[in-house]
Amino acid sequence: MRESFAFTARVLGALFYYAPDSPEAAPLVTALTQTDWLHDWPLDNERLAAVADELREPCDEPLRTAWQRLFVGPWALPAPPWGSVWLDRESVLFGDSTLALRQWMRDNGIVFEMAQNEPEDHFGALLLMAAWLAETGRDAECDQLLAWHLLPWSSRFLTVFTENAGHPFYRALGKLTQLTLAEWQSGLLIPVAEKPLYR
Repeated sequence: MRESFAFTARVLGALFYYAPDSPEAAPLVTALTQTDWLHDWPLDNERLAAVADELREPCDEPLRTAWQRLFVGPWALPAPPWGSVWLDRESVLFGDSTLALRQWMRDNGIVFEMAQNEPEDHFGALLLMAAWLAETGRDAECDQLLAWHLLPWSSRFLTVFTENAGHPFYRALGKLTQLTLAEWQSGLLIPVAEKPLYR
């Protein structure tokens, strides 16, 4: 169970955090678009079949361009991937929710190096952190990270992200992530924190 969780969290985290042509994400993009990966994903294959088909759909927009549009800019991002944008009344980066995450990380002795100079509450980074916690046997902290710092806003983020992805690969990635996180939430031993969302 822990291995399959860590595997899916690491794959999804890398695809949301790194550019699709990066050394971290490029092999995953290839695997999802050119191999039969359904049997390796710990979800019901029937639900995944449509997602797998959509991941392979051709698109005029290059994948790197879509990633730039969705995660970097220069224009406003349709679904900013940082928790504080959704959880903070002012929709700012480095908001109170980011500070709460940092404090939680300090309290639990968690040091997580960010590849870019940005807040720790990036959706992809939180998935990668969850994978690392699971891989190192820190199940309690992994559950807390999900229930307190990721799942309270991830459903809304993924809904907006999927609706505005504009590229079949990222639209399908959003759907795959929604299905996977719903499965994680059903197995959590602690309740997901209820927090107001401002976007």
